[in-house]
Amino acid sequence: MVVMTILVKDEIDIIETNIRTHANLGVDAFVIMDNNSTDGTREKLEELKKEFEITIIDEKGLYNQARWMKKLASTAKKIYNPDWVINNDADEFWLPKEGTIKEALSFTGAVLTCQRYNMVLDETVSNGNFFDAKYHVHNPVFYRKETQLTQEYPSIVLSKIGPKVITNPKGLILIRGGNHKALHWGNLWDYWRHYDKIKRFNKIEVFHYVIRSYEQFEKHIKIRKRLLEDKKHVRMGPHYRRWVKLYNEGKLKEEWENRIVFKNEEVKVFEKYGIFKKDTRIKELLKSVDA
Repeated sequence: MVVMTILVKDEIDIIETNIRTHANLGVDAFVIMDNNSTDGTREKLEELKKEFEITIIDEKGLYNQARWMKKLASTAKKIYNPDWVINNDADEFWLPKEGTIKEALSFTGAVLTCQRYNMVLDETVSNGNFFDAKYHVHNPVFYRKETQLTQEYPSIVLSKIGPKVITNPKGLILIRGGNHKALHWGNLWDYWRHYDKIKRFNKIEVFHYVIRSYEQFEKHIKIRKRLLEDKKHVRMGPHYRRWVKLYNEGKLKEEWENRIVFKNEEVKVFEKYGIFKKDTRIKELLKSVDA
């Protein structure tokens, strides 16, 4: 049995497609935690619960990703006793290279590390359906950390992102951060190595719609702004801190236009040098979902 967990907050534009897509790919059940959504996400989950096997957890507390992801995984184990748990985000789609997710996971194991790619918004999709995106960042650009707070940092979309893991809940000890790494009794040795050195599970890839529209982008930065204001020592990436600063200065739309949405000429250059890769599999898969 394969169970997917998802942590959501105001994901009305993507959550239904996410659930339908993964159900079509063989996910048996979903455990979804809603953190004070106000845009209709919570109501949509109740509708989908009539059609799919979904357990909903309402979490009213202040955002704590690592603790909540572990709670989701333990809840999935308690209710469904699955063979595998996929700890997902609403903006991520797990695509098997062949067949279904269930077929790709038809064996026993501890932790599987899957490669993840950022999807790219270009001029043709920036104001339309983000699911029409057909390019992803296949070879990321490496930036020095100190540039992430400056104008020298061209685009977060181009930067390297961590892989994601699929876990066997039996023997799971902890999930690290945003599900990039897991400690399991079956992978104690691998855990202490850098995850870049851990062999990837190449039968499943993760496609990440990191930024979907300006409205979604701005709303997300407002949430980050509140987190920074509410807690003196909140853990947050430097790019988020930079975006909050730009929002406070009234420059977030400029960031969107110049560093998030790529001009058609830029796409051609990045494709030529192998940074972007055109791949319509995910686009065609999502079009086949009746959301």
